[in-house]
Amino acid sequence: MKRAKDYLIFPLDVPTYKEAIRYVELLGKHVGLFKVGLELFVSVGPKILKGIRERSGAGIFLDLKFHDIPATVKNAFLAASAHGVAFTTVHCDEGKGLLRSVVENNPSGTKILAVTVLTSLESKNLKELGYLDRYVKNITELVMLRARMAKEAGCSGVVCSGLEVERVKAELGKDFIVVTPGIRPAWSLAGKDDQKRIITPYQAIKGGADYLVVGRPIRAAEKPIEAAERVLDEIEMAISE
Repeated sequence: MKRAKDYLIFPLDVPTYKEAIRYVELLGKHVGLFKVGLELFVSVGPKILKGIRERSGAGIFLDLKFHDIPATVKNAFLAASAHGVAFTTVHCDEGKGLLRSVVENNPSGTKILAVTVLTSLESKNLKELGYLDRYVKNITELVMLRARMAKEAGCSGVVCSGLEVERVKAELGKDFIVVTPGIRPAWSLAGKDDQKRIITPYQAIKGGADYLVVGRPIRAAEKPIEAAERVLDEIEMAISE
């Protein structure tokens, strides 16, 4: 049975190896996975993955959001998966064919998550990008279109906002993994935030989310361990009900 910490992903959104390892050592007993994104991976390279393994029992989510022509994405994924990471991400924008080509060339068994719609996007952004009105007026419909595409292509799951979790689970099944970014505990909602479609840890877990990405509320706290524990308490409350 999953423990509260197994749901929690902490993004190492810092530019240096030293800063990243400080958080790994500080939070290693409180999170299920550490997420390595573009900034850190470009800055530090694969050695950060080794550093995480040496200092923590947590898994690794390599979140590079691959998006290019199919041949390039397939080869980039193979290079990434060779590092033995638990999850990695591919954008849905190229369609089912690209997703399937990655899924079918996965000797390491890395779980492939399809990125549906970034949580920083709002309807006005989709309109500017030329999306159909049906998607501009209802982002959930676009998320579901892409989630179905990912499932049909054989992906292990998707990344989507907590607002869509319940519907993804209801339509695509409880075993289809949903990773939810843009998580903001109620006590952290203050000031400007570039994440637009956000919900609390409690709401996300009740909706059926398998993993929650919680960064700034923990990283920006005066006492990050205490902040992580507050998030875990909220997750525990949801899974115990």
